[in-house]
Amino acid sequence: MRTSALMYHDVLRPDRGPSGFTGGGPSRYALGWDEFVSHLDLIATVPIAPTLVDRASDRDQACVLTFDDGGASAVDVGEELARRGWRGYFFVTAGLVGTPGFVDGKGVLELDRMGHVVGSHSVTHPDRMGALRYEEILREWRESCEALSDLVGAPIRAASVPGGFYRRRVAAAAARAGIATLFNSEPVRTARTVDGCLVVGRYGIRDDTTAREAAAAAAGEPATWRRQYVAWSIRKPVKVLGGERYDRARRALLASRFGRRVRS
Repeated sequence: MRTSALMYHDVLRPDRGPSGFTGGGPSRYALGWDEFVSHLDLIATVPIAPTLVDRASDRDQACVLTFDDGGASAVDVGEELARRGWRGYFFVTAGLVGTPGFVDGKGVLELDRMGHVVGSHSVTHPDRMGALRYEEILREWRESCEALSDLVGAPIRAASVPGGFYRRRVAAAAARAGIATLFNSEPVRTARTVDGCLVVGRYGIRDDTTAREAAAAAAGEPATWRRQYVAWSIRKPVKVLGGERYDRARRALLASRFGRRVRS
């Protein structure tokens, strides 16, 4: 089965407070509420309705919506999806639950009760998770899954990689922590398995992604996915070789571009 998984982050409402991480980098992935709803409206015209990976009725392809970080807007987003009869994945940074700008324990439980999947996004949201030692990665997965499991009263079986820095040992540690499905940031539609854990790529939604582009990605339109994959493939070796210097330069560049939009 080929999966068209879309990776969203924060959705900001003018009548609400801050949501999620702040700064130039996070702003690159944030959408306004009206813009987000326009995405959903066009995605609704795609023949394949958004669903969960293990509930896909079509054996050939599936459309999946995911939301990273666990910002305070997650409950509003979950309600909008549920209103449409859709289910999504909400990946929560466990160590930030209940802190300013992030969903609290009650909100996590609400998402679960709506029928959405509450998953791990690590404990501390390391920028370069793939660069950590295996034991550190395992601890990030285990402790986050335990904390979220205590909130929803059920095992946590899905996760997404924070920071977009994926390596095979990230999936191997996830599998050992009991995670069955792991989403990363590689824009590919064909999933693979690592030690029994299904690794699913995602199409990254940014602040300049149009509703038409999001709908095309949801439909699995090859040219749309190919364009993002080419750009991602060019950046990947630079990110790996550049290490923290790459991260600092990227943050500075984004801060200069989005500085006026930084949330307070």
